[in-house]
Amino acid sequence: MSAKDLLFEIGTEEIPARFMPKALADLSSYAEDELAAAHIGYSGIIVECTPRRFVLTVTDLADSQKDSVEVSKGPLKAQAFDAEGRPTRAAEGFARSRGVDVSDLKVQEINGAEYVVAEKKEIGQSTKIVLPDILDKILKKLSFQKSMYWADPTVRFARPVRWIVALYGESVINVEFGKVKSGNCTRGHRFMGSGLIEVKTLSEYKKAMKDNFVITDPEERKSMILDGIAEVEKELGARVEVDPALLEENVHLNEYPVVFYGSFDKDFLEIPEEVLVLSMAKNQRYFPVRSKDGKLMANFVGVSNNKAKDMKVVREGNERVLRARLYDAAFFWKEDLQKSLDDLANELKSVTYQEQLGSVYDKVQRTKALALWLTDELSLTGKRNVVERAAVLAKADLVTSMVYEFADVQGVMGREYAKKAGEAEEVAIALYEQYLPRFAGDNIPSGPAGALIGLADRADTLAAIYKIGLEPTSSQDPYGLRRAARCINEIIWGMPLDIDLKKLLEKSASAFGMDSDTTEKIMLFVRQRLQVQLREKGFRHEVVELVLQTISNRPLQAFRMAETLEKRSDEVWFTDLITAAVRVKNLLNKAEITPAEVDLSKLVETSEKQLYEKLLVLEEDARVSVDKFDWEKLASVLAELAPVIAQFFNDVLVMDKDVDLRNNRLALLKKCQDFFLLVGDFSLLK
Repeated sequence: MSAKDLLFEIGTEEIPARFMPKALADLSSYAEDELAAAHIGYSGIIVECTPRRFVLTVTDLADSQKDSVEVSKGPLKAQAFDAEGRPTRAAEGFARSRGVDVSDLKVQEINGAEYVVAEKKEIGQSTKIVLPDILDKILKKLSFQKSMYWADPTVRFARPVRWIVALYGESVINVEFGKVKSGNCTRGHRFMGSGLIEVKTLSEYKKAMKDNFVITDPEERKSMILDGIAEVEKELGARVEVDPALLEENVHLNEYPVVFYGSFDKDFLEIPEEVLVLSMAKNQRYFPVRSKDGKLMANFVGVSNNKAKDMKVVREGNERVLRARLYDAAFFWKEDLQKSLDDLANELKSVTYQEQLGSVYDKVQRTKALALWLTDELSLTGKRNVVERAAVLAKADLVTSMVYEFADVQGVMGREYAKKAGEAEEVAIALYEQYLPRFAGDNIPSGPAGALIGLADRADTLAAIYKIGLEPTSSQDPYGLRRAARCINEIIWGMPLDIDLKKLLEKSASAFGMDSDTTEKIMLFVRQRLQVQLREKGFRHEVVELVLQTISNRPLQAFRMAETLEKRSDEVWFTDLITAAVRVKNLLNKAEITPAEVDLSKLVETSEKQLYEKLLVLEEDARVSVDKFDWEKLASVLAELAPVIAQFFNDVLVMDKDVDLRNNRLALLKKCQDFFLLVGDFSLLK
């Protein structure tokens, strides 16, 4: 069986960069699925793309399908044949439905019973014959966040399809999509390449792409960009700040990336650097440049999709565009400084938070009250003035021109305007840190003011959205409540702050006169987030379940308890204790009576007496350890009990023939179980 390479190129108008990663993964997956379903062998699948094309290459694609045998299960043998072995109507109907002669039916044992089966052999067709259907299916399966139609309203794609190349070896495979028919003509780079290029084979295609300034491999384009950036760093003696997401975007914006750098007026460096970086990245896809000591320089690095004869022209054009953007930012900066933060905070009265929940100003007042309550709860009275002032100004920057233009710098601008206004440094920092962490792995607040306002703001959001019945569903979370709950736990762990979440959520709910059932729903929601996050921290599912039985309201203590248990999970005493807990639970579940109190006169074995005495001594220690969140002390208490209960099970037959002895020992086990439940169900850890 000979094999040839398949080339399938879908040429389009420029596709948004954000569509590409998913589309590439889908293209590879769909190709694998369709070729497997068609029983056609191959060596490898390669998917590539540029802004104007998707390229699917299948190497060593077999020239025909493999023969296949389809086996269908029919009725039971006893139903298919009578006593003389003649086929019944059931057998005839089954054979007819499968397109085989009744005499070809076979008997096969399936799950201990005999059934008739029909085997239908399919002779593999030529790959050339089946490829049009395969490629058509792959093409039609591709979907995007947003699609459009052009010539044919029934056909949609990310952008209009302009050409299709479909070659198997040197043979053109006929495919049609959106009134575009496949052929062997591709196109080069929009500016530097030929408009129409005929190719006969995959190798010709690869050469033609290189010759016409098209780099189909995204990884190769990424390397070209990084190499260009390295050259700029050498030339400027600086460090280019490469954001991975921005790098990925540039990779998918260019067919032939050419790195260049430019500069801007140093006066613009007076603008907060986050604004400069965001303006460069968001509007122009530029990378910022820093000196070796980390200071932002008046330079930028861009990626062009055109290798001009004189790159100076490209640089100057980009500098003009950026200059205009930065003039706007500088204007907003100066304009915003004309108003006081208190005036801006009062303007929030006219900004709607949510139509059923009033204004942003109303939310700020609730957040302030909650943050001050937290300050008192945590005995941080020395920070009360800072928390109160920062809470008042927390959302003031939302009505500034700068945040209106660049939403991503909320908090940043609050901090910078507060500094300019002469607010205390702690207040200014809190205005920024109230939003931390913004995403998984982000920094947490460095001080209590930002942390407490951030916690209060998120707790208020949870209560407010549950109040109006817009809590998250499995598919939607428009107000980001999962993120809010996650951030609450991350802040508590990172600071660290020992907060009772139930009390916090009840306090936030009280501002809305919320009933206890809804408050409990919020607590359950937050507990579920806590469970997920503890698992993400590396704690075993069983440990997390045990911990949340004991201390689900206090994320910090839940983390510390889980940490203590995990640390001792490999110790012998811990394993013995779990084994004992499982035996205790199983024996009590099987007991025919409810055990009464332990009768000391019926403790006849030394080890059962020792177990009873040890439980009396350790019970109070365990209770106090849990109440005081002293997890190390609790571990030592459990370690002291473990060998005693293990010895009990070695020496004593619980289910003794003597009914009185058996019932008394079950009562002792009930006392053991009550001890365990001071902490949680240890049998979960089995």
